[in-house]
Amino acid sequence: MSKQQEQVDRNYNAFVKRLPELMQSHGGKFALMRDGEIVAFFDTARDAYVAGQELYKQDSYFSVQEVVQGPIELGFYSHAVFHRGI
Repeated sequence: MSKQQEQVDRNYNAFVKRLPELMQSHGGKFALMRDGEIVAFFDTARDAYVAGQELYKQDSYFSVQEVVQGPIELGFYSHAVFHRGI
């Protein structure tokens, strides 16, 4: 398993465990996650992604999850993508 996939799996599993509490306090927000921890919450997926790119530009290993009940497809944002800044 790649390091990227490990990061995504770790973040998702941690997110799912905390989802009931997060729904009460941060429903509808987007969580920026790394190493199984929530780093910050944002109003949009784009804001979370941009912050992740800035904070983790050395390797871009992070996830963005929307705080909603049940899984959703975020398209590009739901997948860990290795990206080196241009």
